[in-house]
Amino acid sequence: MKQVKVNGIVIAESNMGDFDKMLTILTPNLGKIGCSAKGSRRPKSLLLSGTQFLCFGEYMLFKGSENYTMNSCETIEMFYNIRTDLDKLTYASYITKIINDVTTENQNSFNTLKLFLNTLYMISETDKNLDFITSVFKLRILKILGFGPNIRECTSCKTKDDLRYFSIKDNGFKCSACSKQDTSCIEMSEATKNAIIYIMSSDPKKLFSFDLSEKCQKELELIANIYLNEKLEKEYKLEKLF
Repeated sequence: MKQVKVNGIVIAESNMGDFDKMLTILTPNLGKIGCSAKGSRRPKSLLLSGTQFLCFGEYMLFKGSENYTMNSCETIEMFYNIRTDLDKLTYASYITKIINDVTTENQNSFNTLKLFLNTLYMISETDKNLDFITSVFKLRILKILGFGPNIRECTSCKTKDDLRYFSIKDNGFKCSACSKQDTSCIEMSEATKNAIIYIMSSDPKKLFSFDLSEKCQKELELIANIYLNEKLEKEYKLEKLF
């Protein structure tokens, strides 16, 4: 068996036997991996805290023929505020479902993991609107996945003027004239348009460093929801945990 040392975050857990767990961990270089954590449910287990949902840590693993077995772990971040707030936990679980769907094994997931951690930090440590945080996350993850919209010009006539609409069908901005021929277009304000441009082009560390009015947040949420569902071919909905 080969020993592997990785940083990663637990994105799914299930009980196995009386005291064990089967985990799904997202790592930067190995992608999404399955890992068994034997004895991790015992009260005095050294693996107890590091094998909880949304724990980010450093893990020492043994690679078997089919999956990994955890030998030891060191907790880096537990996102405590998410665990103690039902609303925050609901939104964190929601984006985790998306992360689970768009990641695979043996995939370079560095940018995805970085976005995921930054988003969880914003949910955990700030008072920003949770729908706003989620909308920013959705548009940025689509860029990472190769579905970033055309934000430089009208997707039809190529003009750079009067870009007041977002076309779901044609993946980007459209001018007022061309939007009349596209029923998938969503009208947006100048502030919302600039927000989308910022989300697509900003430094990852500054991704959430802007604010929008409540009206513009609603526009951004509508565009992000429909665009994500269209590109991932799945309808994502917030679900009550309890």
